[in-house]
Amino acid sequence: MKTMLSIISNALCRMTGRNVGPQTVPELLSDMSEYVSLTSPPPSAPAALEQTQRQPENPAAVSTRASTEQLVSIQTDRPEQPARAARVVVARSFTDFTPQVTFDIKKCDLHRLEEGPPLRAELTREQGLQYYHTMQTVRRMELKADQLYKQKIIRGFCHLYDGQEACAAGIEAAINLSDHLITAYRAHGFTYTRGVSVKEILAELTGRKGGVAKGKGGSMHMYAPHFYGGNGIVGAQVPVGAGIALACSYQGNNQLCVTLYGDGAANQGQIFETFNMAALWKLPCIFICENNKYGMGTAVERAAASTDYYKRGDFIPGLRVDGMDVLCVREATRFAAEHCRAGKGPIVMELQTYRYHGHSMSDPGVSYRTREEIQEVRSKSDPISMLKERMLANNMASAEEFKEIDIAIRKEVEEAAQFATLDPEPPLDELCDHIFHNEPPLEVRGTNPWSKLKSVS
Repeated sequence: MKTMLSIISNALCRMTGRNVGPQTVPELLSDMSEYVSLTSPPPSAPAALEQTQRQPENPAAVSTRASTEQLVSIQTDRPEQPARAARVVVARSFTDFTPQVTFDIKKCDLHRLEEGPPLRAELTREQGLQYYHTMQTVRRMELKADQLYKQKIIRGFCHLYDGQEACAAGIEAAINLSDHLITAYRAHGFTYTRGVSVKEILAELTGRKGGVAKGKGGSMHMYAPHFYGGNGIVGAQVPVGAGIALACSYQGNNQLCVTLYGDGAANQGQIFETFNMAALWKLPCIFICENNKYGMGTAVERAAASTDYYKRGDFIPGLRVDGMDVLCVREATRFAAEHCRAGKGPIVMELQTYRYHGHSMSDPGVSYRTREEIQEVRSKSDPISMLKERMLANNMASAEEFKEIDIAIRKEVEEAAQFATLDPEPPLDELCDHIFHNEPPLEVRGTNPWSKLKSVS
């Protein structure tokens, strides 16, 4: 019996990471509501072990798994006896988790509004796992892009989104895929949330044929249905977004346009012109300023006389939101969407967020801010860690589930990076394709002194 308790204690040490002595085994098993079966493994045990170790095809499907079991086989230390195994089965039912929790969230600052978004937000277990999966995928994708750029596999402009994942995930959770979205050149996160795969995004960054824009757009020019980029000219996407909202209003389809820009672009004159037109025509447009505290290498306080970007619309209502909390962003965007769909015209949102990398790959990001500042934000306000800790603290998920999601995402990103490295570049004779949407082929002069290329739609 003592030998068997030693075997079990060793197994529990490996499974739980805790120092478990033989004398504490009964107490620990009782606390964990586990049960122990000390029998020879049945003939089907290897198949069961293989089944429990298999990764789910869809990482988000972890939330629908009925139970989790861990099987551990341990050889006895008696050489005179045939090898037997002690099987420790740890079972946790899906019903053990809390299906839904209501959280207190930070109050939004209001401009020209009597009431704002709610101060409490409901989160289901499925929603939480999905938000975590989305934000973690964007984070891993951006870190891989950083690595590929430093290896000189990605060239040219590249603006990373890590740190701001709660903005993209929260906005998408509050609008429909039939709604429209346009953003600036820091566009990788929204390209993913709009439905483009990691493989297509990384292949576009490396200029490969399998990229979302056939390898011709690069970091700043990615597109998808109801997603209009990725735009390189600072602030120029804002009037385009108002034009999309005008189309929604004209067609009467109850759709809206989310138009994003940064704190640096907020000082562009064309944005104020757009505000005037949108307010005059009551366009269903949500103008969102992603205030990540620095435009290029300049702190917002040194670039703007007023950093209350949510008040910049003056005659347009505004909200200032904690952009590091996915639930705050979701509730504020939902409030703004209802405002637009009710025919009340545009609304301005300022999401207070933070970017971990520099402005672009040519900016180390530490010449105008300290490493300590970046680390403080990471430790106190990281959007992924905040959501994970909330869910763990309220028994909405297990650490093992998050670990499984992380492993699946790493695998997906690594496979996408391999594709983006090996996929061929687009051939020269396709250089001028897709200039026009539906025009017949036409010769394009000046592309090559020895050949004439034709543009094919």
